[in-house]
Amino acid sequence: MDPLGISLAVGAVVGAVLGFFLGRSRERARRRRERAAAEDEASLIRKQAETDAANLRRATAVEAKEEAFRLKEAWEGEEARRRSKVEEAERQLREEMRGAGRRSEQLDRREDSLKGREGEMDRRARSLDDAGRTLAGQQEEVGRLRTETQARLEGVAGMSSEEAKAALSAAMEDEARAEAANRIRDIKEEARRTADREAKKLVAMAIQRVAANETAQLTVSVVHLPSDEMKGRIIGREGRNVRAFEQATGVNVVIDDTPEAVVLSGYDPVRREVARTALAKLVDDGRIHPARIEEVVAKAGEEVEEQMREAAEDVLYRLGVHGVHDEVVKVLGRLKFRTSFGQNQLAHSLEVAVLAGSMAAEMGLDAQMAKRAGVLHDVGKGLTHEQEQTHVELGYRLCRRCEEPDVVLNAIRSHHGDEPPRYPEAWLVAAADAISGSRPGARREMFEGYVERLEKLEEIAMEHPGVERSFAIQAGRELRVMVQPEKVSDEAMARISEDVARKIENDLQYPGQIKVVVIRETRAVDFAR
Repeated sequence: MDPLGISLAVGAVVGAVLGFFLGRSRERARRRRERAAAEDEASLIRKQAETDAANLRRATAVEAKEEAFRLKEAWEGEEARRRSKVEEAERQLREEMRGAGRRSEQLDRREDSLKGREGEMDRRARSLDDAGRTLAGQQEEVGRLRTETQARLEGVAGMSSEEAKAALSAAMEDEARAEAANRIRDIKEEARRTADREAKKLVAMAIQRVAANETAQLTVSVVHLPSDEMKGRIIGREGRNVRAFEQATGVNVVIDDTPEAVVLSGYDPVRREVARTALAKLVDDGRIHPARIEEVVAKAGEEVEEQMREAAEDVLYRLGVHGVHDEVVKVLGRLKFRTSFGQNQLAHSLEVAVLAGSMAAEMGLDAQMAKRAGVLHDVGKGLTHEQEQTHVELGYRLCRRCEEPDVVLNAIRSHHGDEPPRYPEAWLVAAADAISGSRPGARREMFEGYVERLEKLEEIAMEHPGVERSFAIQAGRELRVMVQPEKVSDEAMARISEDVARKIENDLQYPGQIKVVVIRETRAVDFAR
């Protein structure tokens, strides 16, 4: 190796060594600077921490002093309140002691007063004893004088005291009865005039708001045919079609010589309506055989059920009656095809509800409850073709099971007298039922039943002694009773009219009311010749 190369190598090594040592010195200087900076920062942090700790100690001391001051003030206030209570108790105790002293003085004075009164009472008792002995002597003298006077009066009158008492009692009793009968008659007449005037006004206002149609009682339905040839198709081969139809509907089919018409007869109006609807559909369709008959009758039954339900819902909607159980609505709808004495029962129920509601509104009662009771009072008639009990009991059980109000239940049982009305609305329902059933044209009564009712009215009047003749007039709305004047007094007339009226109420069933008039006539006849 040449000397130049060696020099360069030595220079490079020396440079590297110098660079290494120079770098290490720089690194140490940097580390010293960083350590000094860290120490300065740590010194600042320590100083800040010491400052914060001093501040915290000062704040804690201040809060402790404030809390101690508050506790001291609270204790002083509590101590002041307790001191005031003790002072108040001491004051009350001193007043009570003074009051006790005053009461003691009053008791002493009262005791002295009572002792004085006891002495006065003793003196009065001795005085009363003396007066009692004097009065006993006077009573003995009065009794002796009364006996002597009574003996003299009996001798003058010619009768004993018992006989005189009996005669006087009989005279006073007759006079009292006559006066009571006259007074009763006057009171009844005045009450009748007032009640009739107000009742007529009230009923007239209610009736003016009701427009009802006349109805006719039906047990048959007529189905019109396009031609008489259709009768043969209805009968079928060997009568199989008509037998299947009667078995499916439960009504009788009457096919006679009536041109282009078939009569359906049955007492169940719902079944009769189902049969009429089904037969009309079969006639329109033209296909009449047993299988088709069963199918059409089933569909007709569903349609009639829907018609009845819609009719009931329409009536309830018109009345504004809500919340009626579905079972009650279903039975109420059956009244659409139910009649009584020719009067449609659903229309009758609607009419009763409107009348009862109108009268209740005029009287300031619950009009909605009166309408509800009125529309449901005959709901049991929708079940009478299926069950054996009366429509009153059937309707009562149905509505009770469906949780109708007590007013409705009482109206159902009371409108025919099964129980007394307990609510004013029940009275109004009974009155509205009588109005709706007895108005002209509402019902058609059989002639035999009408005559029997008139004869029974006259027989009831003739059962009373002293009655000479009786006449049922004004279609059985009034009963005239003629009495014998020599056997029946004016006072007894009132009793006869009342007895006859009560007997009619208990023994007969009738719409509306019956007026009982008792007539006593005395005539004096002479001739001038």
